[in-house]
Amino acid sequence: MRNDVTVRKSIQNGLKKQQEPKREIIVNGYVYPSVDLNLIREISPDLTAINLFSYGITEDGDLLPLNDDELVSVLKENQVAPIMVLTSLTEQGTFRTDLLQIILDDENLQEKLINRILEEIRNKGLNGVDFDFEYVESAYKDKYAAFIEKTRNRLNAEGYMVTAAVAPKISADQKGLLYEGHDYAAIGKAANLILAMTYEWGYTFGPPMAVAPINKVREVLNYAVTEIPPSKLLMGIPNYGYDWTLPYVKGESKARILSNVDAQELARQKGAEIKFDPVAQSPYFNYTDEQGREHEVWFEDARSIQAKLNLVKEYDLAGVAYWNLTWPFPANWDVLENTYTVTKVV
Repeated sequence: MRNDVTVRKSIQNGLKKQQEPKREIIVNGYVYPSVDLNLIREISPDLTAINLFSYGITEDGDLLPLNDDELVSVLKENQVAPIMVLTSLTEQGTFRTDLLQIILDDENLQEKLINRILEEIRNKGLNGVDFDFEYVESAYKDKYAAFIEKTRNRLNAEGYMVTAAVAPKISADQKGLLYEGHDYAAIGKAANLILAMTYEWGYTFGPPMAVAPINKVREVLNYAVTEIPPSKLLMGIPNYGYDWTLPYVKGESKARILSNVDAQELARQKGAEIKFDPVAQSPYFNYTDEQGREHEVWFEDARSIQAKLNLVKEYDLAGVAYWNLTWPFPANWDVLENTYTVTKVV
């Protein structure tokens, strides 16, 4: 009898937990205009916004538009907010970091660029702009935050939003070009939403490791919430993995990027055992290729995604943002739907 009562209580508690309303969060992600539009249609119920990567800038404060009309149309048809991503992309398709400095040093160029951003947003029916400038020199950190704030004031007045992506810092005085120009407190005040790029610990030219190990993500969030209100903070999630050929040689090795679905299929084809690192909370496996070379693969699966999404609730964050949504990842959306309700703004 005692066992029956225990089982019934367990079932009742489980049902009660299932019936509790899910927390609502913001979910967005970056895409290139070349993304499969059918994929976007399929995942649109689970998206608040899409960041269109990317619009560039010129030395004279002009905007380099993106050929994204068809994608924007699909997003609006499916109640997903399209957001312009602003980077230092040039007409040649490369990134030029000094372009931002030129703009920041000239108030007139700033005004011209803000006007062009507004013009493009109005013409295309976009919902706002995302500042995604990396490698900002420390000498420009104050000017950069001030420019974001100036843009937000102009755009908010017309009902548009401004977001900003920041490097994964763990302290205010963290050294390195990637970090020094991103002042968490100042940018957190300047923009409506902040995306912490909590990924790329495992990266193309680095040694084999998880792309977004949960322990490293925690370090960033622990610092971020001391400088940025959690209600304005989006946690970055990678939608990809890497395949390293071993042995890793610094300065020579280059990992191959692959989708999470392809990673699991590769493990199946090679008969490799997928293991799960308890510290990184990430899956990985090893295999031998046709040339007899050993490989190590790190990627994301339902378990690692659940671990990351749990942090949103733990830190009371606004939501998440994926880099990037080019590849299908059905397990992610299953976990997301079981955990949260997605905010819709259009």
